[in-house]
Amino acid sequence: MGAPILIDVPEGSTLSPIDIALNELEAGVLPITIRRTLPDGTYQDIPIKWLLE
Repeated sequence: MGAPILIDVPEGSTLSPIDIALNELEAGVLPITIRRTLPDGTYQDIPIKWLLE
């Protein structure tokens, strides 16, 4: 969908966008944060890197 590739992909590689996304996830380079809203109205931001550990 036009997002930049955040890992090095060799030229001529035939990786699908899904394979590239999985490699980015495994490398821990995706800038994704999950915001968890707590019952008292406060929130907790959880980086996706924490979930992969």
